[in-house]
Amino acid sequence: MKKQLLLLLSAMLISIAAISQNSSEDFKPSGDIQFKVFWNYHADFSDNATKTSAFELTRSYLGYKYAFTKDISAKITFDVGSNSAGSEYTAFLKAAQLDWKVASSVKLSMGLIGMKQFNDQEDFWGYRYLFKSFMDENSFGSSADLGINAEFSLSKNLKANFLIANGEGYKKLQDTDGYQKFGGSLVFTPIEGLTTKIYADSQKSATSKALTSVALFVGYEMSNWRLGAEFNKLQNGKKYSSPIDNHNLDGVSFYSTYVINKKVEVFGRFDQLSSNTLSGESTAWNTSNDGNQIIAGIQYAPIKGLKFALNYQGFSFDNASLDNESLLFLNAEFKL
Repeated sequence: MKKQLLLLLSAMLISIAAISQNSSEDFKPSGDIQFKVFWNYHADFSDNATKTSAFELTRSYLGYKYAFTKDISAKITFDVGSNSAGSEYTAFLKAAQLDWKVASSVKLSMGLIGMKQFNDQEDFWGYRYLFKSFMDENSFGSSADLGINAEFSLSKNLKANFLIANGEGYKKLQDTDGYQKFGGSLVFTPIEGLTTKIYADSQKSATSKALTSVALFVGYEMSNWRLGAEFNKLQNGKKYSSPIDNHNLDGVSFYSTYVINKKVEVFGRFDQLSSNTLSGESTAWNTSNDGNQIIAGIQYAPIKGLKFALNYQGFSFDNASLDNESLLFLNAEFKL
């Protein structure tokens, strides 16, 4: 495996040199600052709620992107958010990524890179500033990790990627056993407006069976409608970075959007998370988190870079002894 990684890195360096030689002489290197902020006010109507309302700044991203040539670029992004071990506004390095297009149909990325597990689903859902995509929300995978990714445009309608990453996400270093995560996806668009995707990854563990995840997604855009559905499975792990034998999670997510006009759209979503029951037990191992999520709301985007959403978010637990959640949100995203 080490020889394969060295060969891959060597190919990358050769590709950089070739691209640099072929770059247009009139290209002017340039860069730009990027930022994105997620803000909300919410009221909690859940039974026995202790914090009934609050203003929150849940995420702030600050970064810089620079293009060395038409085919080689780099970006760095800091993620400022809550940290259970410290300040409510702790900065993490979210991305430190080099991208280059080695051919018209091949792009390579290395460093602290964005992962491909749920990026298409998140883009299709379209409301990350008020709620994460299913796999991100339930820790089936990390949005960024240290590693290498290769993207291939196999045809006009088919693209693929293959990645090797540490598997611990962007807030942790590589674990002591040194096993990497291997994964890949296929995205097929058979007709205009229809997107299908299959993703799978696997990572060995020194203490349990291999931790694996699978994601299936289909999305369809027609006229003013956008409809999406996904199935997700995590095997032998409590989360993407916590392997443990025979602890499995399953989940489905359905979401839709109706665009009223260029500034206003309404949306809805339903998620279901479930876990298996271990041998000798009478209830599922993740019973304190299993259940159904419902989201519904309306978005208003007055100008480019600014969005507001008034929405309801409710969660009903499978465990009847737990109080269901019921919250009303006003969310905002502003970005450059």
